[in-house]
Amino acid sequence: MKYAVISIILVLSLGFFSFTNAKKKVAITKIKVEAPFDMPVITIPDFSKCKKLSITDYGAVPGNKIKTTQAIAKAIEEANNIGGGVVVIPEGEWLTGAVHLKSNVNLHLDKGALLLFSENPEDYLPAVHSSWEGLECYNYSPLIYAYQCKNIAITGEGEIKARMDIWKKWFARPTAHMNELKRLYNMAQDNVPANERYMVNDSAHLRPHFIQINRCENVLLDGFNIRNSPFWTVHLYLSKDIVVRNLNIYAHGHNNDGLDPEMSQNILVENVMFDQGDDAIAVKSGRNPEGWRSKTPSKNIVIRNCTMKNGHQLLALGSELSGGIENIFVNNCHAADSAKMMHLVYIKTNERMGGYVKNIHVSNVSGGNMDMGILGIETDVLYQWKTLVPTIVRRLTPIRDIFLENIKVKSVKFISRISGQKELPVENVFLKNVVSDTIRGDKKYIQENVVHFNVSE
Repeated sequence: MKYAVISIILVLSLGFFSFTNAKKKVAITKIKVEAPFDMPVITIPDFSKCKKLSITDYGAVPGNKIKTTQAIAKAIEEANNIGGGVVVIPEGEWLTGAVHLKSNVNLHLDKGALLLFSENPEDYLPAVHSSWEGLECYNYSPLIYAYQCKNIAITGEGEIKARMDIWKKWFARPTAHMNELKRLYNMAQDNVPANERYMVNDSAHLRPHFIQINRCENVLLDGFNIRNSPFWTVHLYLSKDIVVRNLNIYAHGHNNDGLDPEMSQNILVENVMFDQGDDAIAVKSGRNPEGWRSKTPSKNIVIRNCTMKNGHQLLALGSELSGGIENIFVNNCHAADSAKMMHLVYIKTNERMGGYVKNIHVSNVSGGNMDMGILGIETDVLYQWKTLVPTIVRRLTPIRDIFLENIKVKSVKFISRISGQKELPVENVFLKNVVSDTIRGDKKYIQENVVHFNVSE
């Protein structure tokens, strides 16, 4: 009888332990998003009942980069080990090297917290599986890096900031750097495995992303500020089920796109402030064979209630789009009057990309003065690659089903300019109530090689 009582107590104790432990597990929230296409329900993590782990309890010291970097890593490890935890960056300035997230971890920045990232490239080694402009390689770690993770978040009212002393010296593209890009391009063409494309040396100088979410699912980025970036600011790569909201992004360096979803799916972007040195949002899907091999398009992306204070385009599609882009919906966004913007919507590709673009919807958008126009579609955009490497494989990009509605800006050179290719015209472009107060050029609509172009009030 005594043993029976002990057994019952033991079972009850274990049951209670399991229950209390379960409360620490990461819950899942499902978000239904309205769109003019069949938008899947997005699943993201909920850490509200998870244990909080302050980095100060793991040895973080303000101004001490080594101790703080180690403390963040230890706290992330512990949060992962217990099945779900919130790693708290408290108020104050914390100097750190690379931060690598793990599954079931929320990196939370308290109000008044500044996580300041070192400018020393050595702090982002060893190299990790990453990419550069659509080409896979091993490169310097992104400042915040998540690889093959599930249920992760970065939240809070604090700020992450990159010191730019060294990175800005790498903005230049000298001959040695261009030769390394050529080497990487040719390795991709020759199907050299990514782990053999090692790009960390004295001449490549391929700057890392600030945040890269790489091959992850169930991701939340919410509430924090971003200041400066060595390269693309937020890169969503081969990932799915992601919500990006309430961010304030400022990055005016070279190639400083604000948000780059690449070969990623089921994404909601809302209430984000973009102040960029390049495209605010640039949807991509791999360069040449990378996109062809992955066969993973960027699709099911909704962008709403965002403001662009600056940026080359509000929405860019490409130029790396070899895996395809489809089902994009931009609604109720605004480009500030002071924004030095080229287009609101710009689709860019070339004869080497292949892939496709289809089912793009943009509605209820306003803006100030565009250097170019509201819509641009170009099929011969090669940038530095034009003379760097020849066309090895020629694949054109089908572009079709583009819908713009209720868009108004103050001044443009043209409303739309579409330059399709004779062999493969752009198809089905619909503009409804797309207007500008002033048109500076001779023509409102400039087009070649377009089938079914329709304008209505």
